[in-house]
Amino acid sequence: MSNVTGDASIPAPPTQESFAAVPTRRVGGRWILFFALSWFGVWIAQLTPVQLLLPLQVEKYLQATDWVENVLGFGLISGIAGAFALLAYPLTGALSDRTTSRFGRRRPWIALGTSGFAASLLLLGLQTSLLGIGICWVAASTFFCVLTAALTAAISDQVPVNQRGYVSGWISAPQAIGIIAGLVLVMALGLGTFGGYALMAGLLVALGLPFLLLIPDAVLPQGIVAPLTWRTLLEGLWISPRKHPDFGWTLLSRVLVNLGNAFGTSLLLYFLMYGLKVDDAESSLIVLTLVYMVFVIIASLWLGRLSDKWGRRRAFVFGSSILQAAAALILAFVPTMGAATFAAALLGLGYGCFLSVDQALATQVLPDQLSRGKDLGIMNIALTVPQAFAPMLGALLVSAVGGFTLLFVVSGVTALAGAWAVSRVKGVR
Repeated sequence: MSNVTGDASIPAPPTQESFAAVPTRRVGGRWILFFALSWFGVWIAQLTPVQLLLPLQVEKYLQATDWVENVLGFGLISGIAGAFALLAYPLTGALSDRTTSRFGRRRPWIALGTSGFAASLLLLGLQTSLLGIGICWVAASTFFCVLTAALTAAISDQVPVNQRGYVSGWISAPQAIGIIAGLVLVMALGLGTFGGYALMAGLLVALGLPFLLLIPDAVLPQGIVAPLTWRTLLEGLWISPRKHPDFGWTLLSRVLVNLGNAFGTSLLLYFLMYGLKVDDAESSLIVLTLVYMVFVIIASLWLGRLSDKWGRRRAFVFGSSILQAAAALILAFVPTMGAATFAAALLGLGYGCFLSVDQALATQVLPDQLSRGKDLGIMNIALTVPQAFAPMLGALLVSAVGGFTLLFVVSGVTALAGAWAVSRVKGVR
């Protein structure tokens, strides 16, 4: 239908309906490549400190004689960072939903998150006190939330429903590679504390620039979305599970499955050292991580795409939760290196599938497409906060009974509870 001038090439002005509409045009390989590179930078910058740099830094300045004290110290810092994530995720999402910058809604927040995260890592490498370490890690984790809140919103903004499982797989596959890549780089290059953090900061920026600079982001005109106030923000943090049960069950499932996974993995090095008492715990950890990585990549990309093809999400998330529970129970009751290797494969298969398909599921249960950044920010809390609190809670479980069996039993039961929660979702197959 032409306009009054007869020039049909002039696009219609954007409306509230157009911004709330679900995308239908598939994203191409270039979009996915830059998206995956950005997430690889995110994960290598986040996971290398969590797995190696930060625990060693805390241990150096805590000077505790008992390893449980070191874990509790690390867990306390992680827990405080997790508390900040409770507000950082939904606040960033809500602000980006309303951002009217000429660069787009999400890109300014991606830029802020990237620069703040990188700067915080550099400062973290210079700290010589536990207080300084804690402050800088809280800052780094908060900017991590800002960055990832904006990146995950880009899926709902630009990716059609029948491609979201596969695209979400490019969040989890880089995570698996990032776990091992950062460890290998720091160890192979013989980097010290500051050198390790500086390398992670540089990779974060370099790998994130293509998506930030080269992928378009729709500009939101003034007046499309109501301004944000403290009242609307606080009201928006509560999404009634009675009115939106699928959102509530998906959120609960995310919390439980991620908590179960974090219980099973956050103290794995200590399990190898003090539970299995292997001769070379660090090398054994790398072996388990490599096995885990391979199966995460296979599951996240293959099963994510399969869930797109079949149009099913709930069954995949349910099955992936069961696999993670099985892996944890194997670690609890068959404490051998061979069993741990098999459990690593099961855990990778389950968690890789969960990360990709559950992310796609989350985008399909949002109450309001105009506030999808904020609502996905709430969903992202369920990814980060359990990982932040698990080391401290896990150390308490281990110290309470003097062993690791209870920790892995709790991990398995929590994952099973997550499977039950996702089975309650009714609006998505």
